[in-house]
Amino acid sequence: MIPIIKWCGGKTRLLPELRKRMPITWNRYYEPFAGGAALFFDVVPKDAVLSDTNQHLIGLYRELARDPGPMIRHLAKHRREHGKRHYYEVRERYNDPKAHWTPASKAAAFMYLNKSCFNGLHRVNKRGEFNVPMGDYKNPQIYDPIELRRAGVLLRGVDIRCMPYTRAVAGVTAGDLVYMDSPYDPVSKTASFTAYGQDGFTRDDQRILAATALELVHRGAYVMLSNSDTQFIRSLYRDKAFTIDRVLCPRAINSDISARGGVPEVIITGCLPTRRKDFMPRAT
Repeated sequence: MIPIIKWCGGKTRLLPELRKRMPITWNRYYEPFAGGAALFFDVVPKDAVLSDTNQHLIGLYRELARDPGPMIRHLAKHRREHGKRHYYEVRERYNDPKAHWTPASKAAAFMYLNKSCFNGLHRVNKRGEFNVPMGDYKNPQIYDPIELRRAGVLLRGVDIRCMPYTRAVAGVTAGDLVYMDSPYDPVSKTASFTAYGQDGFTRDDQRILAATALELVHRGAYVMLSNSDTQFIRSLYRDKAFTIDRVLCPRAINSDISARGGVPEVIITGCLPTRRKDFMPRAT
């Protein structure tokens, strides 16, 4: 199934390229930058760990896994009352640390804002406040109860964690598959969008990510990453354990509509040389 939320940098359009580069089999699946979890929902692994530092996103997934019913009822109310006044009232309350929420009502508010805000962006300011304006939609599809219940079934039994990726992958062992879709390295000074959280994702963070990926490979895990096709990113994965493939990915979020075409990215796969034969063959 497709992701249940919009997410900047989501991988729905890149799924065919990702599937081509997955190992034929693996043990446990880890996705430590979950976001919209497009690959998880596409592959539906039997044993999985989904994690992210966004507590509201993780709260949504946990609530779906527990019982989608209460959240669906809150979303129905948001859909009935949707409009400019309602959107900004919900956003203000969502950012109020003193506001009282149930897990279901908070998850519903998160999803409502996600589906009705501009381009489905999740952006916060330095105070951690969600500050995206309302999108210009005549009739936004705020939720689909059937899809939410399907997602709840798929998430049931998944280990869902709210923590940094370095902690989330601490238990990775030989034969596990780790897909890391971190915030991308900016391709230019004006193209940077790393504000998923308050602190962004710097080049030092990219260096730590690359070192973590190599350490996972040395444990015997299969590692797959996606990122911008920049010389800096290529320089981080020069080790012979990694294979770097250039792909073109459509981009829907761009102020210039003419620029919403194929953007060069890289898919990086890593494993011990003896395990390279376990990866699926590349398409010709």
